[in-house]
Amino acid sequence: MKSQKVVIIGGGVAGMQAAATVRELGKRPVILEKSPRLGGKLNDWHMLFPSFTPASKVVEELKGRLDGVEIQTGTDVWKIEQGAVTTADGRRIEAGAVIVSTGFDLFPAELKEEYGYTLYDNVYTTVDIERMFGQGRVCLVDGTAPRRIAFLHCVGSRDEKVNQRHCSRVCCITGVKQAIELKRLLPDSEIYNFYMDIRMFGPGYEEMYREAQERYNINFIRGRISEAGETQEGRIQIKAEDTLIGRPLKMTVDMLVLIVGMQAASSNGAFAGCEGITLRPSGFLLPADSFCSNVCTGAKGLFFAGTATAPKNVGESINEGAFAAVKACAYIDSVE
Repeated sequence: MKSQKVVIIGGGVAGMQAAATVRELGKRPVILEKSPRLGGKLNDWHMLFPSFTPASKVVEELKGRLDGVEIQTGTDVWKIEQGAVTTADGRRIEAGAVIVSTGFDLFPAELKEEYGYTLYDNVYTTVDIERMFGQGRVCLVDGTAPRRIAFLHCVGSRDEKVNQRHCSRVCCITGVKQAIELKRLLPDSEIYNFYMDIRMFGPGYEEMYREAQERYNINFIRGRISEAGETQEGRIQIKAEDTLIGRPLKMTVDMLVLIVGMQAASSNGAFAGCEGITLRPSGFLLPADSFCSNVCTGAKGLFFAGTATAPKNVGESINEGAFAAVKACAYIDSVE
């Protein structure tokens, strides 16, 4: 009889939903998560767009669906093959099916030296700002509140210089969401978003973008920041171009926020040599096709879910977790 166990590699939102669905379908889910706790990147997030739902609420709801699920945290996977995975400590875990939901890595903003991240005080990433939101206070290094704030879109996305040619899809709406949160927290602040193209593809995203301008008076400037430097007073001077009017501009701000994109998980390279797993040019995992088999791989009993294959939002990742679980359980039933 085929093993009824489904091993799920990764305990983020896609992995947790996959495990819950596997259990509902009568199979035995096992989550292998390399970090000490479940939840993935959402553990560092404050509010989710476009509804401003607390990220912790989503994580806790998904955790609440895991009764009866075997969970192994602090467990890294070294090898994936049909019917089994091997952990970094040498254990081989047999499985009727395997779901890879290893997520993504955040682009390291320090690679874009021209923006001064880690070089200058008061240059932050969206992840840093989200943590500040969670602490209830956004401030400069000296503890004061910023009065003028600039966001820069597409840091580590659509950038051939750092081999990140893909669009991360959620950066634009993240910049809009954080700008609104900052305006609510600091109503007297001036906020500017520098962008190449605004891509509002999801339900409620376009409305949120319009609200940012019409209700909160957030400024959107089409043009990339070419460089940032620190003034003697510790402020940040940026050089950019407003491409709509064709003029260069200089601006001094209290805080520069780099909207960092998604890049392929570092584990993808190691998995690429495993049976049925290949990579996209971007480094994300390549599914069998983008339509009817978007969670399937080139190997029987091996499935993908969530941002392991491409940038996605939270809702899409959760839905893919459920779909991958259905496919995995159907595969087990088909070979019994």
